[in-house]
Amino acid sequence: MSVPDRLGRRLVQLYTGLALYGASSALLVESGLGLEPWGVLHQGLAELTGLTIGVVSIFVGAAVLLLWIPLRQRPGLGTVSNVFVVGLAMDGTLALVPDAHGLAARVPLLVAGIVLNGVATGLYIAASFGPGPRDGLMTGLHRRTGRSIRLVRTAIELAVVATGFALGGTVGIGTVLYAVAIGPLAQLFLRVFAVPAASDGSPVVAAGQPAGAILRP
Repeated sequence: MSVPDRLGRRLVQLYTGLALYGASSALLVESGLGLEPWGVLHQGLAELTGLTIGVVSIFVGAAVLLLWIPLRQRPGLGTVSNVFVVGLAMDGTLALVPDAHGLAARVPLLVAGIVLNGVATGLYIAASFGPGPRDGLMTGLHRRTGRSIRLVRTAIELAVVATGFALGGTVGIGTVLYAVAIGPLAQLFLRVFAVPAASDGSPVVAAGQPAGAILRP
């Protein structure tokens, strides 16, 4: 695959992945059975402010990006695009998907949201345009504190879930299922969407990122 072809494929993967990530988060919201950790915070802040959850996601992403400055993190195209595309796609999907009533409708939405999130994560990360604001915060704190990625990630996600829940965000079985499933799903789809290298044909997947660190935009 030529360099222009690789770049074109990577750009398509980047923006498709970000749009699908927003759509998957919207499906989790519609299911009403629990959100991913940052989604709980976004929903809680939306309840508090009266803004849409997508707009809140944009503001939170921008605020987290500002925290990169003291951590000396450098954003990429994917980082900046993430701030806006995910939130816009989330609000757009919520406007299109009808309200779900009853478990017969809500459970499929939950499952579809989690699986689609895994697909979106694989697309976005394999494009290798830089981590999302929230993952950059995690890896930056990891480097500055010397603590493990697992510990830093767990501490951040517990903090955002607790804050979001206190503000009215939805925590439920979907939150638990997401936590269990997203790692294996992301790993699977990272392999599926790996971009072949221009010269030797070896796959390029999230080059330069700590192994296992980047699991969401």
